[in-house]
Amino acid sequence: MTLRGNPAARRAVGLVLVAVAVSVACVFLGRWQWHRHVARDAAIQLVKQNFAADAVPLGELLPEPGAVLDPGDVWRQATVTGTYDADAAVLLRNRPVDGQPGFHVLVPLELADGSVLVVDRGWVAWDDDASGEVAVPEPPPGEVTVTAHLRADEPASDRSAPAGQVQAIDVAQVLAAGGSEAESYGGYGAVVDEDPAAAERLGALPEPSVDPGSHLSYAFQWWTFSVGSLVAFGWLARRELLEGAAAGDGSTPRAPVPPVAPRRRRPSDEETEDALIDSQSR
Repeated sequence: MTLRGNPAARRAVGLVLVAVAVSVACVFLGRWQWHRHVARDAAIQLVKQNFAADAVPLGELLPEPGAVLDPGDVWRQATVTGTYDADAAVLLRNRPVDGQPGFHVLVPLELADGSVLVVDRGWVAWDDDASGEVAVPEPPPGEVTVTAHLRADEPASDRSAPAGQVQAIDVAQVLAAGGSEAESYGGYGAVVDEDPAAAERLGALPEPSVDPGSHLSYAFQWWTFSVGSLVAFGWLARRELLEGAAAGDGSTPRAPVPPVAPRRRRPSDEETEDALIDSQSR
């Protein structure tokens, strides 16, 4: 019997096709989450390796002004000596620390050749309602040796900000907001230590997150859904076939229906009276 003449079989095949489609989609979604997990794990290992590495002179990682930080050197420590340009200090907006509103303090460090390295010196708290003025401690005066974790530029922001503030640590935007035209490096430093230290220290910058996230568990969930869809839709397809066979449109012939005996008609009153007269006349 063909599928055209077997509705139950058609429904069962449709369920199987849906099961395959859903299962394949879940497999690919699981692979996508798995690749995200692998990429995140690689990034975490790089951070752990570089964050704990010994500091090296800045020139070993950024040999000259305009040089761009290699992605494999992100979070490595570098030492550099120069003088802070306090007049070109800029505040980075919308970067709360542990839920506390505040600003990062970005100050260009001027080197002996006149170039600058933008340094994130730390953060300063704002009012809880983020409405008051912010008092920013001064950087150490004169020549200072800075040890910093090197970071790549953040994407430039197209959002506006008040004078002397920025929305992202993009070196070009930071220098423009501070009114500096000095040549810079393709990256910035997140301060670890200053020698000599400032009279008033800023809040310490948070360490990078090494949380792997939920990508691995999501991958296994999608793969579980893939297997589950095959089982669930397969069971539904089997039920369709069994119910179709019981209804007679499957391969098993329908059981014969026993004939129904004709219902006897009740005699009318006239017929009953005629029968009574006939019996009396005999």
